[in-house]
Amino acid sequence: MPGFPEALRPALLASRGRSRDVSRRWAAGAEVRALRTAFADCPLDGPGPAADRAEQLLANGDWAAALLDPLLAALDKDPLFEPPLRARRDGLRTGLVLHDCAAVSLVASVSHAAALARAPEPRTIALPGRMTVTRVLRSGGAHWRRWHVEEEDRCIALPPLPLAEGAVYRSDGRNEARLLSGARSDVAVLTATIRAGAAPLLREFDLATRRLCRIADGDDRSSRAGMLLALLRASGRTDAGPCFEAATCDAAHQLRWAAMREWLMLDAGAALPRLAQMAEQDPHAQVRAAARRTLETLAARQEPEPCPA
Repeated sequence: MPGFPEALRPALLASRGRSRDVSRRWAAGAEVRALRTAFADCPLDGPGPAADRAEQLLANGDWAAALLDPLLAALDKDPLFEPPLRARRDGLRTGLVLHDCAAVSLVASVSHAAALARAPEPRTIALPGRMTVTRVLRSGGAHWRRWHVEEEDRCIALPPLPLAEGAVYRSDGRNEARLLSGARSDVAVLTATIRAGAAPLLREFDLATRRLCRIADGDDRSSRAGMLLALLRASGRTDAGPCFEAATCDAAHQLRWAAMREWLMLDAGAALPRLAQMAEQDPHAQVRAAARRTLETLAARQEPEPCPA
């Protein structure tokens, strides 16, 4: 490691051993086990059950202090202690992942008032596509600016919501967006992000026009599959037709159509029969409509030009 002070190496190695011991005891503790149990058998077919459990958990914030106290005590004794928690950082906030499972991700975070004040006024607002449940530990005098999507391609502004310390808020990110604003001091929150029942697509709206301006895949699995299909298309792999056909039958409608687009660009002749099937039989109305429009466009291109004679 360039520039690493060799004199610290023995202390760092010794600290790693102590860190592992503390982390093992912490992971076996009652607080961690209770947190795992809270979401262990949570249904994954919709966000409601996980959100209800998160709301019940966050109604009292004492468990978070009990969860973190052993780690803070270890850090107080040893400045080289490595806590067994993943950190999340960006230009506005710092967070620690307290729990992560198929149903929910639970994060303790601090949003920095100085960074929020320096941030430029956003031109767009994104809907995260997931339900969140948030307990406010320190409000910092902040409020949430809020928007709601009533029509698929348009959002409206809602009245600002002042943050109250100790309050628990639920927000449905499938049709709601919010933005922290007006903080006079740092804002500390516990946030449960519900994975179950998440929207497949992330939507971004222009704040000037309130119109939909961008869509992205919110599903990691289908997003990765789409990138791999794009790579096959860019590589000219016409022999990969079965891979494209299988992807057009995927459960995720956004992947089905992404696969068809890539397949048409790679080998339109091979893709056309499946495109015709999707135009009639795909379970998603938007995919059927897109397939029909594409068939019409391709048919128009194949019509012979009139003879100039």
